[in-house]
Amino acid sequence: MEWINELLWGQGIGHSILLLSVAIAIGIQLGKIKLFGVSLGVTFVLFVGLLLGQLGFQIHPQVVHFFKEFGLILFVYSIGMQVGPGFFSTFKRGGIRLNLLAVSIIILGAGVTVALHYLTNIPMPTLVGVMSGAITNTPGLGAAQQAYSDATGATDPTIALGYAVAYPLGVVGIILSMILIRYFFRVKFDQENARLESEAQTNEKGVVPASLIVKNPAVFNKRIADISTILGAHEVIISRIWRNDNNQIEIATGDTLLCENDKIFVVAKADDLEAVKIIIGQEIQMERKQWVLANAEFVSRRILVTKPELNGKRLADLQLRRLHGVNITRINRAGVDLVAAPGLELQVGDRLTVVGSELSISNVEKVLGNSMKRLNEPNLVAIFIGIALGILLGSIPLTLPGVPQPIKLGLAGGPLIVAILISRFGYHYKLITYSTQSANLMLREIGIAIFLACVGISAGEGFIDTIINDGGLAWIGYGFLITILPLLIVGCVARQFFKINYFTLMGLMAGSTTDPPALAYSNTVVGNDAPAVGYAMVYPLSMFLRVVVAQLLILLYLS
Repeated sequence: MEWINELLWGQGIGHSILLLSVAIAIGIQLGKIKLFGVSLGVTFVLFVGLLLGQLGFQIHPQVVHFFKEFGLILFVYSIGMQVGPGFFSTFKRGGIRLNLLAVSIIILGAGVTVALHYLTNIPMPTLVGVMSGAITNTPGLGAAQQAYSDATGATDPTIALGYAVAYPLGVVGIILSMILIRYFFRVKFDQENARLESEAQTNEKGVVPASLIVKNPAVFNKRIADISTILGAHEVIISRIWRNDNNQIEIATGDTLLCENDKIFVVAKADDLEAVKIIIGQEIQMERKQWVLANAEFVSRRILVTKPELNGKRLADLQLRRLHGVNITRINRAGVDLVAAPGLELQVGDRLTVVGSELSISNVEKVLGNSMKRLNEPNLVAIFIGIALGILLGSIPLTLPGVPQPIKLGLAGGPLIVAILISRFGYHYKLITYSTQSANLMLREIGIAIFLACVGISAGEGFIDTIINDGGLAWIGYGFLITILPLLIVGCVARQFFKINYFTLMGLMAGSTTDPPALAYSNTVVGNDAPAVGYAMVYPLSMFLRVVVAQLLILLYLS
């Protein structure tokens, strides 16, 4: 029976994977249990890991360190890939305000830590460990340990112990602060969903269709190509034209002439539509089906771009109008409608709205691919190139004025930033970054589950002894204060004075504490991507500042 003993208590790979699998399976199952209508979800994996560690089950330190960091990288990278396509436009609509609120949470947390140092006389390195655990920031822990070691040539075990005892209640405290704000302000999810949709419609500079009648004498008998020159930078596509003299519908081309009282169907940016009306004529009320039923020869259909060789190609390069007699009126990318401007570069996964005859649309399908099966194939090259570049970015030492030791973004901050950039701009470099929602979710959930199991098993050994005999109970209390006070103060300010949507606020709170379990809880509870968007908007800056603050507190204390 020696093989059983080796499997349960040994140090081999089989033992490590078995232990992680048991912790994850039991944790996820127990996480489905609801107390007072709230379940911890995947977060419960952490507590199962703590229990296993306390019972004496251990994984080789180097093995558990690898699994933990790799799981975290998978999680944050998949988050970045999910929110990257809309990250920058969302940032313009309120990201500065959200990041300032996140910075306020970080500054308040550091302030509470410094105040506790002077009130309790606990060494600052220990409290920095407690702070890192309280806001569940593993890179901050590593940065503090490295800064202490570089400055003194020794190690301080209380940094890691403080992190271990504060981490579990830190996870609970972050989630609890979300719940408390929900009840303080009597938040109702259906109202928040409606408000989120209303804000999206108000703020999104999206694409709108319109029917116009040609009334401006300046464009009578002008070619559409000439009118496009007059329109200049305004983003507009003239799709179809209804001739006034014979009531026939035609596909609009560059050589099509506009005549008085012709009706045209246009697709334009919302901000540009008013200028288009001034140049061409007045808007008229026509139902979309009139543009289809008036002439059954023309149909409108959405076609998927699935051929890899089209990734990064300009729409004009395909010459679909000249070769096939169709019009591309808009392109849907990651849920956002874009005007089909000639210079727009295509990405695999784009959905093109094509207007033309059945035969011509069938030919265009062959050009673009339109194969769902091909989209289901994972694009692993882009994922691992992104992870490699993220690790390189996270490993670059950054020197700040007045700080003796360089700081780093770490193995979490670097991959997240690169994932956002690649998902948004990768097609410029022929990188196919598209992945299905289910594939992204699988990658994300595997990553966070492995990470939580490793953290729990690592911190579990001697955990109770530290709490009872080494002042750990007080550290838990101090960590809870560091966790909850800044979140409640800034959360209430954000909700009361800035009217931040509750779903976005959950993402802000999770992102400012760089806490993946809190984000996982938020995603599970609300069932939409708003927390993930808020999380990704503040996470890069928050991760950077969390690492900087941890190092600064150590270095300033030692100096």
